[in-house]
Amino acid sequence: MTPGRRYLAGVLLVAAGGGVLAAMLPPGVRLGVASGVAIGVVLQAPLGWWALRSIGTARFMAIWGLGMLTRLTLVAVASAVALSALGARAAVVLVAMVGVLVALLAVEGVTALREHSRENEQ
Repeated sequence: MTPGRRYLAGVLLVAAGGGVLAAMLPPGVRLGVASGVAIGVVLQAPLGWWALRSIGTARFMAIWGLGMLTRLTLVAVASAVALSALGARAAVVLVAMVGVLVALLAVEGVTALREHSRENEQ
């Protein structure tokens, strides 16, 4: 399996898991969790792909750092917007969003490790 397909499979697995989790929750929090999952996937998927494509290049650290800064900034902005718009219900959206970001960072790390380890060398 190529790294791109491995990463896409991981993204789809995390998104599906978030969807299943949202469906299992009470109706009062279901929409918040689904929103957080969707925001997290839309935010993280391209940033992770960009970082994976840059591994082994001279610009990797700059791209990785910019991606992390982007994630942190967007979490801060989403917090401010969600708190003003949703009040106490904002926590559900933010926890789901950050959970997806962390899960997809793990997918990114596993994909990079599998691609760039010496596992396949003989």
